[in-house]
Amino acid sequence: MMEPREQNERVRVLIAEDQTLIREGLATLLAQQNDDFELVAGAANGEQAIEFARRYRPDVILMDLQMPRVDGITATQRILREFPNIKIVVLTTFETDDLIFEAVSAGAKAYLLKDARIDEIAATIRAVTNGQSMISPAVAARILDEFKRLRPRLAPASLPVRDDLTARENEILKLVVEGMSNSEIGKKLHLAEGTVKNYVSTILEKCGARNRTELAIKTIN
Repeated sequence: MMEPREQNERVRVLIAEDQTLIREGLATLLAQQNDDFELVAGAANGEQAIEFARRYRPDVILMDLQMPRVDGITATQRILREFPNIKIVVLTTFETDDLIFEAVSAGAKAYLLKDARIDEIAATIRAVTNGQSMISPAVAARILDEFKRLRPRLAPASLPVRDDLTARENEILKLVVEGMSNSEIGKKLHLAEGTVKNYVSTILEKCGARNRTELAIKTIN
C-alpha cells in the first residue's frame, strides 16, 4: 500500500484544460488552498499535457477530456504508460457513461464535474495523492452500472490475487468487480447474504476503499 505523503509536503499539480479562463481560474483557486499545492504548469491541449508531464513530473494532473490535438483519455493513457505514479483527476463538463468509463479504464483515479466546489477538488487531489480513488457521487452509480454491463471483460480469471486477502476474500473480490450484489454473490457461493456483507466490509478495509465502486476501480486499474 502507498505510504501517505508528509503533511507539509506540497502536491505538484499540472492543469490540462483548453479553456484559458477555467485553467487560470483553477490555478488561482488552488494556490489559495492553505499552501498545499504547487502549480507546475498549465496545458492547453492533450499534446501539451503529455509534454509537460515529461518535463515537470507532477504528482497530480487535473485532466479535461475534450481537448484539441490529443483528447484527455488518450493523454491519460500515454502519460500513465510512461509515468504510472502520476495521479490523474478527470475534471470535465461531460458525464456520459462512455466517457466516464473510458476515463476510469484509462487509469484516472478520480472523476469530477466542473461544477464541483474548489474545496471538493482540493480534497480529491489530496486523497488521490495518498493512494485513494475518488469518484463524484453524481457519476459513481453510472460506473457501477457499466461494471455490471461489462462483467466478462472486467473480471477475467487472470485477475491478480491479492496476498493480503484470503482465498475466499479474493473470490468475493472478483465477484464484486463483476458488479454482483451481496445477494447474487451469496447465491453463487452458497453463503448467507449477511456473511457476504461481512466479507465485503473486511475486503474494503484491507484494500483501503470506501465503497464497492472505489474497490472495483482500485482492482482493475
